Amino acid sequence: MNVTTSTLSLTVADVDASRDFFRTHLGYEVAMAADGFVSLSRGDAAADIVLLRRGSEVLPPEQRDQQAAGLILALTVSGIEAAERRLSEAGAPITMPLREEPWGERLFQLTDPNGIVVQLVEWVTPDASTTAETPDAPDALN
Repeated sequence: MNVTTSTLSLTVADVDASRDFFRTHLGYEVAMAADGFVSLSRGDAAADIVLLRRGSEVLPPEQRDQQAAGLILALTVSGIEAAERRLSEAGAPITMPLREEPWGERLFQLTDPNGIVVQLVEWVTPDASTTAETPDAPDALN
């Protein structure tokens, strides 16, 4: 098996609101669209996103009334400080300000109008003395 693309499919109440959020703030472009459906992509390695309107008949009956919840779409980026500054100046809904974890993860979060949490992450080399003193640091990163 050869995976050629990663796509996250999300069921939302307002497809247009999420489409506009991803286009305006995160540089996604519409690849395909129809009533209650939009496929978004970027020119880089980011995951493609499909947005489906809640209740859509293309979904199996048991999935029609579900919607994205408890999910974080994490995108690893470079230049995170500039990204946060640009998004903040553009009025993007930043719901967790930029912070740095002791194990070297720098991140902040935005939340779209349908409650989809997008986390932008940049990895830095942590200070060895800091991570040695931090018992909660993920083992894979030490």
